[in-house]
Amino acid sequence: MDISFEQLKSMVVFAHVVEQGNLSAAAKHIGLSRAVVSYHIKKLESHLRIKLLNRSTRSIALTEAGRQYYQRCHIIAEQASAANQQIENLKSEPVGLLKITSPVNVGLQTIVPALNEFRTLYPKIELDLMLSDEVVNIMKEGIDIAIRGAPLPDSGLQARKLSTLPTCLCGSPDYFKKHGYPNTPAQLGNHNWVIYKLTSGVLELKKGNRSFSVTIKGSISTNNAAARTAFIEAGHGIGRIPIYDAWPKIQAGTLEQVLVDYKLNDIDVYAVFPPGAAESKKLRLLIDHLIIFFNKRKLPI
Repeated sequence: MDISFEQLKSMVVFAHVVEQGNLSAAAKHIGLSRAVVSYHIKKLESHLRIKLLNRSTRSIALTEAGRQYYQRCHIIAEQASAANQQIENLKSEPVGLLKITSPVNVGLQTIVPALNEFRTLYPKIELDLMLSDEVVNIMKEGIDIAIRGAPLPDSGLQARKLSTLPTCLCGSPDYFKKHGYPNTPAQLGNHNWVIYKLTSGVLELKKGNRSFSVTIKGSISTNNAAARTAFIEAGHGIGRIPIYDAWPKIQAGTLEQVLVDYKLNDIDVYAVFPPGAAESKKLRLLIDHLIIFFNKRKLPI
């Protein structure tokens, strides 16, 4: 069966519809109207004389034929993208758009300063930064790189480690004046905690060859890391926070560190990106820059 240029376009549109989950999202992602996207799907099904999608107002479901056909269409779309990236890599100065997502606090504290430097080095690269403490679907949202605290090995995405961030236990001087300082891991369970919802309710500590597990409880909880630190600084409880966040406040005297001779779990920070995206020169440059930037920000504590 001969394939026309128009059918190749329809095949790429079909791949995007499957990956985005519905026609409207695909239309937005590839810059076409919903009507044009619908036209391509209908024309493709008419040409093939088989139904590829079962469509409702808000969602789609692949038929068995659609599932098999998508695998081939996805390869075509991926190869076309790889060809564009290869040409981009030949350019002496990298250009184009990078869409980035990051948790709010680490984004404001480290990613934004890193991007300020990166933009100065590569002024023709456009940046679109989304700050959110929720896990964003980077394939659906068309994100080039996500900053995350785990590599997500089973997601089908690729990851590269950027840095390891140490953490510490902190509280405000006013809090410790009222409630006393914990001197052992066991005493931590008697204190009020500011709970960060995105982490476990069990704190792990080590000292030498000994390990300790403490169940923490508190009257304030939040899903935002910056809010957690603000509540701790205001004297509402103690908490485990990254040293990059705690260190300026420790120096300013608004936070105090406790149990400094105990080791806490570090936070491994990863750049997570879609399969094949590492072929992009501008993405590789950004990842390398982030690694250098994180290493420069190591704190003496």
